[in-house]
Amino acid sequence: MARRDAGSSDSLQLSVDRGSPVPLYFQLSQQLQSAIETGSLTPGMLLGNEIDLAARLGLSRPTVRQAIQSLVDKGLLVRRRGIGTQVVHSSVRRPLALTSLYDDLQAAGARPATVVLRNDTEPAGPTVATTLGVPEGTEVAVLERLRLTRGEPMAYLRNHLPLGLLPLPTTELEATGLYALLRRAGVTLHSARQRIGARTAGREEGERLGEAPGAPLLAVERTAFDVTGRAVESGAHLYRASRYTFEFQLLERG
Repeated sequence: MARRDAGSSDSLQLSVDRGSPVPLYFQLSQQLQSAIETGSLTPGMLLGNEIDLAARLGLSRPTVRQAIQSLVDKGLLVRRRGIGTQVVHSSVRRPLALTSLYDDLQAAGARPATVVLRNDTEPAGPTVATTLGVPEGTEVAVLERLRLTRGEPMAYLRNHLPLGLLPLPTTELEATGLYALLRRAGVTLHSARQRIGARTAGREEGERLGEAPGAPLLAVERTAFDVTGRAVESGAHLYRASRYTFEFQLLERG
């Protein structure tokens, strides 16, 4: 029996199905990726020796090496000279759906936390006014928040909402997600318009998100609407590309 070690992967229950059409290396890489994403393998843990892992599973060393390399390519593992293969931070994969980042992180067991940087009002500029359907210069609520998971910054969130739509106490914004507060206030979300792009981090953005200036960021703009078609929030969010991805499901049209 393998020795259990909180600092390595020895305690993981791994297995492969040789009767499956799924390649053996892919079966192993999927199990290791799942262990990283669920926290069974945490950042800093050593994956263990390739030879030992191959012997443990009855696999060839090239098969194990291929599985590990696929996770290195995804940024989930890193090979360190003199140390071995080490777990780094998992990338949060978010499906495109009308949910908040807080909801998705919580559902994934990622223990989200929020730092409220700004909770104020300001006159709506041309873009915000058009998006929310209010006259330019109308006072609107503005929120700036830093979303973290496992104590590490994940995203910088900037949102505008019509003033008076719902109470926005800072303590509540730190404790839960904005969409949860909207639902609690009786706002029924119906649809959203979203645009995803890319940009590089400036100095201030990099400091907030723990990235070097020039690091790639995902830039997301979203406007959410209630069942009456009213725009209830407009968001401009920046996500760390090294820790965050969006997933799409594509269907063929007949």
